[in-house]
Amino acid sequence: MSAVTDLLAILDLEQLEVNLFRGRSPQSRWQRVFGGQVIGQALVAASRTVDPERRPHSLHAYFLLGGDPKVPIIYDVDRIRDGKSFTTRRVVAIQHGQPIFSMSASFHVEEAGFDHQSAMPDVPPPEKLPSGPELPAAALATMPEVVRRFFEQERPVELKPVEIERYLGKSTQDPRFHIWIRTTGPLPDDPSIHQCVLAYASDMMLLDTSLIPHGRTVFDRRIMAASLDHALWFHRPFRADEWLLYAQDTPSASGSRGFSRGLIFKRDGTLVASVAQEGLLRERRDA
Repeated sequence: MSAVTDLLAILDLEQLEVNLFRGRSPQSRWQRVFGGQVIGQALVAASRTVDPERRPHSLHAYFLLGGDPKVPIIYDVDRIRDGKSFTTRRVVAIQHGQPIFSMSASFHVEEAGFDHQSAMPDVPPPEKLPSGPELPAAALATMPEVVRRFFEQERPVELKPVEIERYLGKSTQDPRFHIWIRTTGPLPDDPSIHQCVLAYASDMMLLDTSLIPHGRTVFDRRIMAASLDHALWFHRPFRADEWLLYAQDTPSASGSRGFSRGLIFKRDGTLVASVAQEGLLRERRDA
């Protein structure tokens, strides 16, 4: 619960002016701000300038510079348009006098209409999969140290990978990755909080999927990896403190860029969100 409490505190931005907000970062040993944190905080900032009856249905973001976790992040919201059905906001995150991130988000009033969706993949349920602390000691011992630390550390979002064997040194030709996610404690009932938390979690592990066809992971010290852009669409209601299946695949990698996409499902098979991301994946020359 402490990690979830910290996450909610991080997403609870301080309002400085009508369209100006300030966010902080957790004080960890990471040298850069986690991209999902900036996405989540930017969505909070945009949402606080919109009628609560309108929910975000999409966001499109670009990472411009690595964030400095030692100083606050200022979020400047531009109220681009307030229409009859849709509201559009643009958010720029600023540190040290420079933009480090920009995002456009669209909000929509609830409407009835056509309805269809992709089917959820057939994978084991989360109860049959170990989380990081539950991984067998023998499995943890075979993981590289940086991978082991990632899965053992306390975090606000619990991760249960279906294809955990790829982190145990086993290769696969199937460029897909499935992971169950949920917060490690309950969240308030406000739907906007669940959307912002999912925005935060949607940046986890996605870029890493682009390395599956090459038998590599972002935990490899010889790999330079960084998110370049991120798009997220919300389709249907959900709770981020209940298990969600994040089904990821990678259609392409070229020019030192990897493209990954994901579908996020509730346990009952309901498709609640879609994600797409391109990121830098470069072999370090000094490795």
